[in-house]
Amino acid sequence: MSRPVHVALELDDIQRGVLSPRPTPYAATYLVFRVDDRADGRELMRRASAVVTSAADTVSPRGDTWVSVAISCRGLEVLGVPRASLDTFAWEFRQGMAARARTLGDVDASSPENWEAPLGTPDIHVVLTAVAPDPRRLEAALDRARPAYDRLSGVTAIWRQDCYALPTEAEHFGYRDGISHPAVEGSGIAGSNRMEVPLKAGEFVLGYRDEIGGLQTPQPEVLGRNGSYAVFRKLYQDVAAFRRYLRDNATSPEDEELLAAKIMGRWRSGAPLALSPHHDDATLGADGDRRNTFLYERDDPAGFITPGGCHIRRANPRDASVAGEVRLHRMIRRGAAYGPPLPEGVLEDDGADRGLMFAFIGAHLGRQFEFVQSEWMNDGVFFGAGNTKDPITGSHDGVTGITIPRRPLRRRLTPLPRFVVTRGGEYCFLPSRSALRWLGGPQN
Repeated sequence: MSRPVHVALELDDIQRGVLSPRPTPYAATYLVFRVDDRADGRELMRRASAVVTSAADTVSPRGDTWVSVAISCRGLEVLGVPRASLDTFAWEFRQGMAARARTLGDVDASSPENWEAPLGTPDIHVVLTAVAPDPRRLEAALDRARPAYDRLSGVTAIWRQDCYALPTEAEHFGYRDGISHPAVEGSGIAGSNRMEVPLKAGEFVLGYRDEIGGLQTPQPEVLGRNGSYAVFRKLYQDVAAFRRYLRDNATSPEDEELLAAKIMGRWRSGAPLALSPHHDDATLGADGDRRNTFLYERDDPAGFITPGGCHIRRANPRDASVAGEVRLHRMIRRGAAYGPPLPEGVLEDDGADRGLMFAFIGAHLGRQFEFVQSEWMNDGVFFGAGNTKDPITGSHDGVTGITIPRRPLRRRLTPLPRFVVTRGGEYCFLPSRSALRWLGGPQN
C-alpha cells in the first residue's frame, strides 16, 4: 500500500532530529539557554549551523549521534526577527505552551504555576538536544557542540535534563516505548507500519504540501522553509500509584498483566493486543517489522481486543471509525526516560524525580499535537465514549473510571488517579541549517 513519491525533500538542509528515529539504546540531553545579548545570540546561531547534523547524514562517521537546535518564539524575538515575520508562524507557537495549558489539560498539579523553573517562563529561548548511543558518545557530542555556546557572555545555560532509552526500550511504567513512526514522503525513512500509506512531507516539514494540499511556510522563506515545530515536555510519572492501581483492580498477577495491556493496547514487551490478544509475546514485541503492522476496523471495530479508550488506540486510531480524518492528526513522537527506575515490585513512592521527556515533531501544532492532547487524550467523544480520558496520560480527577469492552459483560474499573504530571516544557521552532545561518547573519 504505497503511492508515488511526488516530493524531493532538501534533506541536507533539514535538521536530522526532525525525521530520523533515535537509536536503541541511547542517551540524550536537553540544554536550555537564555539569550541576553542579541549579537551573542546571533553568533550562537551561526556556530550552531555548523554543529547540527542534516537529515541527509543518515550514515554518519559518528554513528547515531547528532545535535539539534530549536528556538522558542520569544527566542526568535530576542534574536531580532521582525514582528511581521513572527506573525507568519503558527499562533499556538506565538502564544507558548504555558498559555495553552488549559487546552492541553495542564491543570491542577500540572498547571504552569507548578512547573519546574525556569520552564514556562519567557527565559526559554534556545533548546539544544544531543542524542547518542551511549553516555560516552553523548558527552563527546556535547563537547563538540560546546564551542557553539562557550564564551558567549550574552548566552546563559539555565536548565539541563539528562535522559535515556534502555536496550529494552522500556519507560518507567514498564512498557516498550518508541514503537510507532510514520513514513514521510521523500524522507527515505521507512515507517513502522507497512499498512500505512506515507504521509505528505508538509505534515512534518514546513514549505511542502501537506495532506490537504496546504503549504505552511513562515516568512521570509529562508527562515521558514525546511523547518518544523517541536514540542518538548517534561512529564513526571507516578510509578508507584500506577502499580498500585493495577494490583488493586486485578484478580491475579496474570490478570494484572492483562489489565496493563488493556490500558496501554500493548503488552509490556511491545507486542500489540491486536496481534497477540491472549498473552504476551516477547519475540513479537522485539520485532520491529511485525509489532506495528495492524489495523483496527477490519478485525476489532468494537474494541473487544484493543479497547477504543486504550492509550495507543487514542494516540493513533488508524483505520478505526472515529470522528475526523486520522491522517490529519499523525505525529512524530519521541520519548526518553529520565530519573532512576523505581525498583521492581515497590509500591510506595521513593521521592525520586522520574518520568518521560516527550518530544513532538510536526508542521501543525494545532491539528496535530494540541488536537490529539485535547480531543483524543483528554476526551472520548471522537469514538463515542463521552468525556473519558486516556488511562495513562489523561488529566484525571479521581472521579471517572475506565470501562474495558468484554463479553458477556463490560469490565468496569475504579476511578483513575492522575499518573502523569506535567513539569513544564515549551513550543519551539526547528530551523533549517540555512535558517540558522540566516539567523546568525546581519541581514535580519
